[in-house]
Amino acid sequence: MANQKHIAVLMGGWASERDVSLNTGAGCAEALERAGYRVTRIDVDRNISAVLADLKPDVAFNALHGPFGEDGCIQGILEYLAIPYTHSGVLASALAMNKEKAKHILKAAGVPLAEHKVMHRLEAAKGHPMKTPYVVKPVTEGSSYGVLIVGEGAAHPPQELYRDDWPYGDMVMVERYIPGRELTCAVMGDVALGVIDIVPVGLDFYDYDAKYRPGGSKHILPAEISPNIYQSIQNLSLKAHQALGCRGVSRADFRYDDRLHGTGELICLEVNTQPGMTATSLVPEMAAHAGHSFEELVAWMVEDASCGR
Repeated sequence: MANQKHIAVLMGGWASERDVSLNTGAGCAEALERAGYRVTRIDVDRNISAVLADLKPDVAFNALHGPFGEDGCIQGILEYLAIPYTHSGVLASALAMNKEKAKHILKAAGVPLAEHKVMHRLEAAKGHPMKTPYVVKPVTEGSSYGVLIVGEGAAHPPQELYRDDWPYGDMVMVERYIPGRELTCAVMGDVALGVIDIVPVGLDFYDYDAKYRPGGSKHILPAEISPNIYQSIQNLSLKAHQALGCRGVSRADFRYDDRLHGTGELICLEVNTQPGMTATSLVPEMAAHAGHSFEELVAWMVEDASCGR
């Protein structure tokens, strides 16, 4: 029975996405309690291994975001402790978190990607690394942290890259900017859910505020695009999920240039193995559209949990 299972919800941590993780963890913990599970909320610190060894939960629900939470580190600890856990395993998490490594895998699987190059941030700041417009993003961050868009005709690269206190690591990815729609699709197990068209409200792109501030973006579900593009996004999301070896729930983000004189290209930006599960998040919305309540979604994730993922 569900109420016999003790679930440790891992949340918080010390990465940039701490606040997002706390919100995700709180929402998931409440939903799990409503679903009948016994829940312990854990604000993850460096002593997490000892805390979990003492607690001995039946399942760890991973609600962490960013480095340590979704790069294979916490997954390795859970494997060592033999505690079944949600979401993707060590290798898939590490691959998906590193945008450069993930692109190698996705390209080999036939997933369409934008031209890109990886370089030191100081090198990228000296002169335009590619024709404008382009995007500069940290290689291993999530939630749009550190993403800089360089517009067409910009005089020089972003000077923020010279900052002594730049907090996102020295290696950045420079990627061709794809105009058009921001589309996303979640995979639950081996099923691609619906496709959402994300329209930022009063913002240039789907940044941190658009993701997490109430009213920061408008979600159109199902996305109002042609059936063949809609199905292509679902197929590519599942292909990306499987190519990286993801488990549980993942979310793939795309750009689609459907402007009047646009290229018509559909490009995958990245795969997120720890998608947000807050009140404004996309995955719960897609799951609800497929007929799964939030409680049913988190319960499914708990029942799907395992080691050796």
